[in-house]
Amino acid sequence: MAALFSRKREAAADEALIRSLYEEHGRALLAYATRLTGDRAAAEDVVQETLVRAWRHPDALVNGKGSVRGWLLTVARNIVTDRVRARAARPQEVAESPATPPVERDHADQVVDSVVVLEALDRLSSDHRDVLMEIYFRGRSVTEAAQALGVPPGTVKSRSYYALRALRETFGGQKVALKGVAG
Repeated sequence: MAALFSRKREAAADEALIRSLYEEHGRALLAYATRLTGDRAAAEDVVQETLVRAWRHPDALVNGKGSVRGWLLTVARNIVTDRVRARAARPQEVAESPATPPVERDHADQVVDSVVVLEALDRLSSDHRDVLMEIYFRGRSVTEAAQALGVPPGTVKSRSYYALRALRETFGGQKVALKGVAG
């Protein structure tokens, strides 16, 4: 019970210390941080972080070496320096917009689509699969596909029609998009 009472007393003393630091040095700290950052909101964050560090290291304030204000201003300057260095170390963020799409899109959906379509193609007969491979994956015309497969152009048209119909049934009536899916 005594330990709990002692901790509460220490917490109250720490709070009183930070409150007195802010009342005595807060305006000077804020003015200094505002000059360093050029931004009032960022300066307020710096002052808050400075006071948190003072709360974590109360011994630095009462050790008798130098002034308290000097220590607080040095801590504030170090915080601003750390933030500038951290910002410089990271690549600059660029907001996404329709005019500037992200450099690299997530390709997970495309991979899943490819797997699903390839599994569906495996369920087709070899004649239907071969026709779709020639027309959609190799980008050949009906005539070119007919020559490559050694069948008449009408057969290529018929097989592609029935192959696409079978794929639609496999996907439950959803549209089947074969372009862009490589095998």
